[in-house]
Amino acid sequence: MSKTYLELSQDGGGAHKFYEVTVVGQVVSVRYGRIGSDGQTQTSTFPTAEKAQAAATKKIGEKVRKGYAPAVQGQRAPRAVTRRQVTSAPSTARATAPVLWRFRTGSAAFGIHIDDDRCWVGNQAGDVYTLAHGGEVLARYQLPDGVKCLVADDFWIYAGCDDGRVYDLSSKLPFAAYDIAADVDIFWLDIHEGVLNVSDYAGRLTVIDHEDEHQWARGGRGEHAWMVRADDRAVYHGHSRGVTAHSTDGTTELWHTPTQGGVLFGWQEDDAVYAGTSHQVVHRISKQTGATEATYRCDSSVYSCATSPGGRYVFAGDSASSVYCFDRDGTRLWKLGTGSGSALSMQYRDERLYLVTTDGSLVCVDASEAAVTAAQQGSVPVARDIKLSAALPTYAPATALASVTTVTAAPAGAVIVECVQEGGRTRVHVVSDGYERSWNVQFPRAIREPGARYVVDSLHAASSGFYRVRGDIRRLQ
Repeated sequence: MSKTYLELSQDGGGAHKFYEVTVVGQVVSVRYGRIGSDGQTQTSTFPTAEKAQAAATKKIGEKVRKGYAPAVQGQRAPRAVTRRQVTSAPSTARATAPVLWRFRTGSAAFGIHIDDDRCWVGNQAGDVYTLAHGGEVLARYQLPDGVKCLVADDFWIYAGCDDGRVYDLSSKLPFAAYDIAADVDIFWLDIHEGVLNVSDYAGRLTVIDHEDEHQWARGGRGEHAWMVRADDRAVYHGHSRGVTAHSTDGTTELWHTPTQGGVLFGWQEDDAVYAGTSHQVVHRISKQTGATEATYRCDSSVYSCATSPGGRYVFAGDSASSVYCFDRDGTRLWKLGTGSGSALSMQYRDERLYLVTTDGSLVCVDASEAAVTAAQQGSVPVARDIKLSAALPTYAPATALASVTTVTAAPAGAVIVECVQEGGRTRVHVVSDGYERSWNVQFPRAIREPGARYVVDSLHAASSGFYRVRGDIRRLQ
């Protein structure tokens, strides 16, 4: 057996990766990833031991030419991870919100997404749970590190984690879709049309395309950038000195708007972005001009905010375990205690306000006018505490070819894709008829093997010119 361990760790943190090649007889195993992580493993078998060694020597030579060098594993530190330091005081509200149900995840939670079918919650232990709107727990995803946030792009759902990876949870086989450079101490993420936007500790904005290839980066006007939102027109970046809008290609700063205090959270509607700040306010800012259109004043630092469709109502959660509702013009309509700590993220849907909190709970609040009026008068429902089922399905990301089921034929209606080598990289293209074969497929890197074919349930085209996987992934023998 022979083993070669290499690292690439450039000055200034521009890269922070390892690459390990192990040869045992006719088998070559390649393990790679970020320094400090377990990484991903790919294994190939060759006709003879000599051919296996030749393939390993070629792989090592390619990495050395790119700047990798022999190293001792464990001597370099893993990537920096900063988690928001939060305090959560008791609420000063005289009434408690009408909580319908509560699910305790066991660890502080920032990640939330509510769609037509499910509620998603991700916590700092790396757990992501899906629940029905009524509170029934449907499934659990076990990710390798703490979840920063959950973001949706059309009907795809992604989890950004402390390990620097962004995991696609939309298919039956979760996978790492993006790998963020080690010098980026991630604070928040957003994905729009397959383009990943990352805001970080240093106040920078980094933009990465669907093939995990860096597009552009900009230094921020401030630090501690807890907000990034994107649409077809711009990327909206919130940090310690306000909100800055950049053109989608990164060439132009469209506008900059100072805020009252550093931005701690951001939300967007079609024509406005909303920035919750440390100075107890939420600002509504015009996407077109950058003008502040309204201010919503709370009694403590604002940890999260959201709106009903079109911004008709504006909601906010503060550091004192209270949740607020404002009219569009800034009039405070109510303030209620959460009963579960401070809301670190929130989302409104169909007269319900969903919160994830400092005690790790996903909380469903009845935000209808009748329920809130009753709560203000002291009448609230008894909240149901949701329990986990012993038979709960649990999913983990694909980390190697062994994670994938092998089939001998494609089922009717399935789509076949193939891994090919292009310019030194392994790409995935569609083989089945009826698709644009020059387009790439966003596909798990851990299971890409040149020449291999895979069967997927379906592919959906993004307007930016690539395909995304929906459903199961199987290797075609």
